[in-house]
Amino acid sequence: MTRDELKEHILKKYDGLLTPLETGVFDLMFEVKPANLTRVARMLRDDEQLKFDFLNNIAGVDTGEQFEVVYSLSSITNNLRLDFKLVLPYDEAVVDSVKDIWTAADWHEREIWELYGIDINNHDNLKRFLLPDDWDQGFPMRKDWDAPDFVRMPEL
Repeated sequence: MTRDELKEHILKKYDGLLTPLETGVFDLMFEVKPANLTRVARMLRDDEQLKFDFLNNIAGVDTGEQFEVVYSLSSITNNLRLDFKLVLPYDEAVVDSVKDIWTAADWHEREIWELYGIDINNHDNLKRFLLPDDWDQGFPMRKDWDAPDFVRMPEL
């Protein structure tokens, strides 16, 4: 399936659930409403013509105005790639977990929770793995985060 055929298939079969964006240079990029995340994820995985069975990455983005969560998918079987993003307001940065759809989401979701403070509904293992367990200095990947001053080691 070519890039254009993939786009046509998605627009026809998933009318209104995925909005195409013109930002995908190599892979198609769509926007998905946060409320539709798990529905769309299951559909993309289970669609026999697509079989997006591999979650490459989930990335958090702080644009300075809002958060975005970007999902990168691959179909190993059909040699396809696709990206989609959710747009979240700062004051309600919450997404549903897709860990039950793609088990690789476990670590990615923990990372965006830990570094951006984006809440993950229905994730049963939200605990720190990059920052110290007692971290209480904000979210280091947010644009408004002010790194604390660190104590300099005295010269020997």
